[in-house]
Amino acid sequence: ALPESVRDATVAEWRKRPGENVKKNENLLDLETDKVVLEVPAPVDGVLQEIRHETGDKVRGGDVLALIAPGSIAAQAASVAPSAEEPLSPSARRKALEGSETAAPAPSGVSPAKAAPDLSPPTPPAAEAAPHAVPVANQHRTVQRVPMTRLRARVAERLMQAQHDTATLTTFNEVDLQRIVDLRNQYKATFEKEHGIKLGIMSFFIKATVEALKRYPAANASIDGEDILYHNYYDIGIAVSTARGLVVPILRDADRMTFATIERTIVEYSQKARESKLSLDDLTGGTFSITNGGIFGSMLSTPILNPPQSAILGMHAIKERPVAENGQVVIRPMMYLALSYDHRLIDGRDAVKFLFAIKELLEDPARLLLHL
Repeated sequence: ALPESVRDATVAEWRKRPGENVKKNENLLDLETDKVVLEVPAPVDGVLQEIRHETGDKVRGGDVLALIAPGSIAAQAASVAPSAEEPLSPSARRKALEGSETAAPAPSGVSPAKAAPDLSPPTPPAAEAAPHAVPVANQHRTVQRVPMTRLRARVAERLMQAQHDTATLTTFNEVDLQRIVDLRNQYKATFEKEHGIKLGIMSFFIKATVEALKRYPAANASIDGEDILYHNYYDIGIAVSTARGLVVPILRDADRMTFATIERTIVEYSQKARESKLSLDDLTGGTFSITNGGIFGSMLSTPILNPPQSAILGMHAIKERPVAENGQVVIRPMMYLALSYDHRLIDGRDAVKFLFAIKELLEDPARLLLHL
């Protein structure tokens, strides 16, 4: 069975092979959808007898993926009926007994070829060793054709949709993070001891973003046909890069979260993303998104909207730069900020003021506590 919102899936990887024992609720295989990887647990104890859909096959809800025979390998091997041995000559009986040690007998209704599949495929000829490699005159210049993952294809589709269906503009600013750096240095040991989690900068950005969204509701809204949906809640999507592609888990009701809860939830989402354990619920919804290219060294970028959201904040690398302060040149930890927004819904003036509000709140974090 697939979740209601998932129409089909692709077999990503089998965790068990025919002839192996399986236990109830043990993961048999991974199914890749356009959002998450789903685990398929074994419904019963038994022996995986036959695989009906191999890696790369597309499947729908209700399809039979595999057959499981009851019992175990040892039990099946011992179930050779004595009556089948009695007519046999001594030499034939020895051969039958030797064969039962190496292969499980076929269950009723399954052909012998499918009952005992060869688990050690023969080595392909040299010409077939790399089926995806396209030989050219120079053997060092090859091309490998790899199917696009479901997640990558979905991301590509949504990005093209965002470019085609929105009137996207980007505005920029920069923020001095000296006070946040000082706060972290002052309280990081106490914070970690008290809450069991490190104090990062992302919680400050999320808190500042929520406060700015309260002041400029259009940035937290979306367009639905000819209507505008203004959300009275703040579900913030945090872009996370994985080996399979970009995913955006949601911090629900971020306005009600403490700094510690935000930091802990982000760590949990990052761990689940690396292990492909994110659920559909983790990725569904969101009223505003934040992406941090700075963790990869990006200095400046123009983030693409995450439809149907109307705005996205781009964070970048923190770099010490000389800035003018009270008539003096000082060195400060600076970050460029980028806000991409749908101009159909958000006026340029409001977009600039929204980003400036985030800047002010980050440069004077006490405003976050005082709601100033």
